[in-house]
Amino acid sequence: MLAVTACETSPTSLQPIFINGRAVAPEGDSLFAVTDPDRGVAFLDRRGRLQDSLGAAELMNPGKVQIVSNTVYVSDVEDGHPLVLVFSRDGRLERRIDLDTLAGQPHQFAALPDGTIVVETSDRRLVALRNDSIDTFAVVEGGSRPSLLTAADGGVLHAVPDHAITLYNSFGNTRWRIEWPWVESAYVSDVAIDSRGRVHVIVGSSSEETFTVQTLTRESGEIFRWSEPTTESTFVVNRVGQVTRAPERGRHLTGERN
Repeated sequence: MLAVTACETSPTSLQPIFINGRAVAPEGDSLFAVTDPDRGVAFLDRRGRLQDSLGAAELMNPGKVQIVSNTVYVSDVEDGHPLVLVFSRDGRLERRIDLDTLAGQPHQFAALPDGTIVVETSDRRLVALRNDSIDTFAVVEGGSRPSLLTAADGGVLHAVPDHAITLYNSFGNTRWRIEWPWVESAYVSDVAIDSRGRVHVIVGSSSEETFTVQTLTRESGEIFRWSEPTTESTFVVNRVGQVTRAPERGRHLTGERN
């Protein structure tokens, strides 16, 4: 069961970005989607109340959701086979994209504004899937742990542990690249893009058993803001970009639609 809380006094000033360590995808400025093993994709309002869901019958092990216009892209693994399922906003399944012979990292993909899907292959390439074509998007390094991939600022953000974080434009050209900024004792488990296009990374510390969220600038990738460490992995961000753990007081996601 997923749970997220938001401040009762000013719920509209906060939006969820990570729920139980999993990135939340904004739909406009008021609804937010996150994958859930029971509901497929759950849509929440700013108070964390369930408003809608889709894909419960089709999704076996959903991991990541991205929303482009009125199209919902969800990663899944069925019997060990990775794929991306594409839904219309009303819940109709439109496409199943089999990644079994391509994806080296299950649940890691970027859906671009034109419907192109970018995934990382086992031979260290990012490839772009456009209709029936498969084209090399970029050649990348391998890291000590699985890399992270998401759509950001109209392009693709690719993070390779112990190497670099790179933002590509929609054609695969580098917009900026920074050396991996975290020490070996920290691990990065997901990247979230909020409704204002800000990039947030959730970082865990194995030794201290805590999580923080660090915010990167869209222009250069520099880390310029971070949250206080906490043992919880559910976070919210306010309108000015300050990130905090979801407050204890507030409403929780339940099984009932409002």
